[in-house]
Amino acid sequence: MSGRRTFARWLPFLVAGLVLALAAPLDAQVLPKVTIGIDQAKTPQEASVTLQIVFLMTILSIAPGIMLLMTPFTRIAVVLGFLKRALGAQTVPPNQVVMGLAILLTWFVMQPQITEINDNALQPYLAQEIGYKEALDKAMKPMRSFMLRQCGENELAVMVRVSKTPRPATVDDIPNAVLIPAFVMSEMKTAFIIGFLIYLPFLVIDMVVASVLMSLGMMMLPPVMVSLPLKLILFVLVDGWTLITQGLVASFR
Repeated sequence: MSGRRTFARWLPFLVAGLVLALAAPLDAQVLPKVTIGIDQAKTPQEASVTLQIVFLMTILSIAPGIMLLMTPFTRIAVVLGFLKRALGAQTVPPNQVVMGLAILLTWFVMQPQITEINDNALQPYLAQEIGYKEALDKAMKPMRSFMLRQCGENELAVMVRVSKTPRPATVDDIPNAVLIPAFVMSEMKTAFIIGFLIYLPFLVIDMVVASVLMSLGMMMLPPVMVSLPLKLILFVLVDGWTLITQGLVASFR
């Protein structure tokens, strides 16, 4: 027993020595070297590249927020959430599937804007034909145009009044700090209206099933056990997923 304990005690040191012995003959140039540090820039170009990298990392870190606030993702995700609750199937489909479908529909709806941003902003910037400021301005134009088409006048007026900014003479004078919240409020309003319309037929089914069970005296039987299959059959017969997808895509101007 003492021999086993001694061997187990010295086993990590033997393994470490074997690894060092095998790595010793290797050429030092084969081993990778990764360094992260801060040094003084010698030229203005180096400082500019550093600032661009920091700016790019900042954009990547807030990209999910940009997608949520400046694209159709909010409306689509809320409507799909209402649909899931109206069906009564809390875990089917899974949230990952619902969010994945929302992302794909968002990409489909935003395809013209994405193409315009790539052609007029991203590719010229990568080709060093324009600076990053001009690229950002050109990238924001299709996004602003899309948000303005979806945004309601009441929401814009409320945000202008709350922000205490001068009344804009044209749509180009509306700042992004006013446009983006107004767009989000408009998307939530539209999503709740669509969700209400989706809820109505399923609510009727729940009420009818509950009334029938009460009249039959079957109070111990949960109405959800009867209404859920009926709602699923109705949703499949009317080709619900196609109708919901088509309606969501057509709801964007």
